[in-house]
Amino acid sequence: MTFNRYQGKAWDRCFFPSLSKLQVAEIPKENALIVLPVGAVEQHGPHMPVFTDTLISEVLLTEAFEQLPDDANIWLLPAIPYGKSTEHLGHAGTITLSATTLMAVVMDIAKSLRQSGFQKLVLVNSHGGNTDLLNMMGREIRIETGLAVFRLDPGGLGGADEWITPLEKQAGIHAGDMETSIVMAAMPHWVNMDVAPTEYPNYPESRYVALRNRAFAWVMDDLSHTGVSGDATAATMAKGRAMTEKYGTYIAEALLAFQAFDMQTLKISK
Repeated sequence: MTFNRYQGKAWDRCFFPSLSKLQVAEIPKENALIVLPVGAVEQHGPHMPVFTDTLISEVLLTEAFEQLPDDANIWLLPAIPYGKSTEHLGHAGTITLSATTLMAVVMDIAKSLRQSGFQKLVLVNSHGGNTDLLNMMGREIRIETGLAVFRLDPGGLGGADEWITPLEKQAGIHAGDMETSIVMAAMPHWVNMDVAPTEYPNYPESRYVALRNRAFAWVMDDLSHTGVSGDATAATMAKGRAMTEKYGTYIAEALLAFQAFDMQTLKISK
């Protein structure tokens, strides 16, 4: 589908803040799933908007909600637009929350949802720098509120794999082919391909020292001169549209699986 902010099923029918308090009270809470996207405002190289991560969450969730059944009891919250982006500090346009601030915001939202009677929350993350924090917060929210908390990082679902190279799959972790393609398809006037770079760090991939297993701490300036890790020059609008549809399918399937999952089934009856 063509992306238009605040248009489509996600926004017209399933956008939680569009409801009145009476409508929220009438939602069947036992199988309702609340979706909280968490993004970022941070540099994405010379060619991409600093809103990239948050925009991508909106784009992919807009597509996912189009693929959900009309009667799905799944509701979308506004994205938290700022994340933990300290690894990009020093690059113009990066706005970051501290870890403690983001943790407090996510916890306060979860507590508020529990006060309204909701029982299930999914944290959908579109920025790699949030991953560890949100994984930890999922358990903390479970302990503090009793909510069943699910985690989803769309970037790890493989929705771009058939359109990118093996090198890009391994090393294109920031502002490369996938992200640039999706933003081009959604908001082409926000992308300047005239200055799109290609830059791959020299990734160590030994058994004990590897980037993706988080064996060592890094900031973006350790990896890249341009603020990019990947090949942005390979991006196209056509690929972006195809990726968006595939990611939307995977996300919709995940949301339905979370909604159907019952925490009480984990323990084997004695």
